Amino acid sequence: MNKPHKILIIIVLIGFMSCKKRQQEKKAINPELEFLEKIKNVSDSISVKGITIKNLFKSQILAHQENEFDTIMITERVYRPHQSLWENCYGMIFGQENSDKFTTTRGMIKWNRKLYPENKSFFDKRAQTLIDMKLDSILENNLLRFNQLVPHKVESTISILFTPLTGILFGGCDNDQFAIELNYKEQDIQYTIEKGIPHELNHLAYEPFRNNDPKKNTALRQTIDEGFACYFTWIFFDGKISKHEAVENMTESDWNWYLEHEKQLFKELKQYFDDESGDNPLLRNDKIKLFEKAPKSLNYWLGFRIIEKYVEEYGKDHWKNIYELDVAEVLHKSKYEQYINGLK
Repeated sequence: MNKPHKILIIIVLIGFMSCKKRQQEKKAINPELEFLEKIKNVSDSISVKGITIKNLFKSQILAHQENEFDTIMITERVYRPHQSLWENCYGMIFGQENSDKFTTTRGMIKWNRKLYPENKSFFDKRAQTLIDMKLDSILENNLLRFNQLVPHKVESTISILFTPLTGILFGGCDNDQFAIELNYKEQDIQYTIEKGIPHELNHLAYEPFRNNDPKKNTALRQTIDEGFACYFTWIFFDGKISKHEAVENMTESDWNWYLEHEKQLFKELKQYFDDESGDNPLLRNDKIKLFEKAPKSLNYWLGFRIIEKYVEEYGKDHWKNIYELDVAEVLHKSKYEQYINGLK
């Protein structure tokens, strides 16, 4: 090889390395651009059979990426895709004085214009958590697994979003009006996405069968409903998560406290099973001295134990029967009270 060719190759290599170095420096200097690229790569929505999860937070962030706030993006990719949620759920829950925020494009644009810039650090951190946990993959896997397990079809639309007024957290007003609020600061968002979605979807599968349940408005119904959703979450992960984690992510020490007081708790709580007021210690933890010391999720835990005893009695796959059983029948067939009476 002659000398000019060698020089030319060296110049090309230097140029290539210099270009590569500038690209790396650009990324290091402007991590904001890298973050926005990752946000763009998040799917607008994930759908499996009758269930769709919409990532509205994506467009709520991207609407601010240019010098001009993108009002069309807010209208067409935040408001319109789940209009029934904004108008019929948020518009109703937060009263007439706030309905304009959610029932008009003008109202939606107004609060979206301010909300992200005013909370940018926290919102970006939340979005980064979702990116790091590979949100699209988790959502798709959860929906596929749910449809494989549950013998009843569920149709639902759930949006993951930022909102100016928190109150839903994870829930909604109807199957097609569900939301996961990212800006509820006390929420463990990774737990909600990974474990909370199976829990809430099980409610949606279970609740249609309560229409003809004689005790559908009672504390027992709420106890069985929540306990079943927790038990389903444990089944969903093949028992590879702990039972206490499946019950609203409570601690092991909380779980053990309940086990130590199980007989006394049931004896005290049984009288409230038929209560329809919602104002009782089974649901509130604050009406009897013993229960003031009880950890969170009292009725969730008790419901889990009843479902657990039912499955022990009839076999590991018989949890699927619970969807169609009245709540009083579940309690009776579980023989949970007989178990309690046998404790010392």
